[in-house]
Amino acid sequence: MRCRVFAKNDNKNMKLITINILFKLNYWTQRRELLIAGLKAENPDIIALQEISLSEDTAAWIAEQLNIPYIYKAVPKEVCNSDLPFGLAILSRYPIEKTAALNLEHQGRIAQYAQLKLDDHKSIVICNGHYFWHPGSHKKRNKQIQMMLNWLSEFPETMPIISVGDFNGTPETSGIALVKEKYQSAYQVYHGQEPEYTCPTPLDQISWKKRIRQFWRTLIFNRSWKVWRGTLDYIFINQRLQVKDCRVILNQPAVNNRYLYPSDHFGIVADLEIINR
Repeated sequence: MRCRVFAKNDNKNMKLITINILFKLNYWTQRRELLIAGLKAENPDIIALQEISLSEDTAAWIAEQLNIPYIYKAVPKEVCNSDLPFGLAILSRYPIEKTAALNLEHQGRIAQYAQLKLDDHKSIVICNGHYFWHPGSHKKRNKQIQMMLNWLSEFPETMPIISVGDFNGTPETSGIALVKEKYQSAYQVYHGQEPEYTCPTPLDQISWKKRIRQFWRTLIFNRSWKVWRGTLDYIFINQRLQVKDCRVILNQPAVNNRYLYPSDHFGIVADLEIINR
């Protein structure tokens, strides 16, 4: 964790972004320019990143580009002795006063949380996770999500909590239903439904080789000729927060290449307000 003094002017409203930035470094020098431009346009207070490249330390680079002073990175090797080359990071303009990471036990997956100090009297908890990958519902993902929910239940009911990330489950799956028993989807609250899709972006078709690979992957896993698209990324909030705005972002290609996107996932941004009760 890297820290330095930074003052926030508003301790009740905040803007948060979640984005899986894709750990593979193919086209990274081009992708990162689109990513930073999109993030700068939003000027977020908090960013939750999934699939940060550990070799390239992409989280630190992003924080530096955006002048975000506080970082908490969670590395699978340290949390669950996994050799996965990617991890998680929470970037914050608020001071970080407490951190923890959770071993999700399958596929080397982990979750992390950071308790952020808004002022002398207010804190908020941000949980960031990257969950079990498998098409449709899966009992191992359900177990991971239940572990996360139990983990966060240790906080008092008065604590504002946000749970975000790449859940690798579409809205109709049993794992997402589990989360919604305790939390609300910020996007669904604001729009009345989840996004049409957040993954994959056309980045998966940037070369002929990738297009062929996507074709066979779609055929094998979905038993269909049609390219699969779905919502896998979410911002969930508890009853101590309300949604002022929520949108899909980082969903525009480069001007000169219709296949070049910041990542293979879109991002989600939410403007949130703490409810005083």
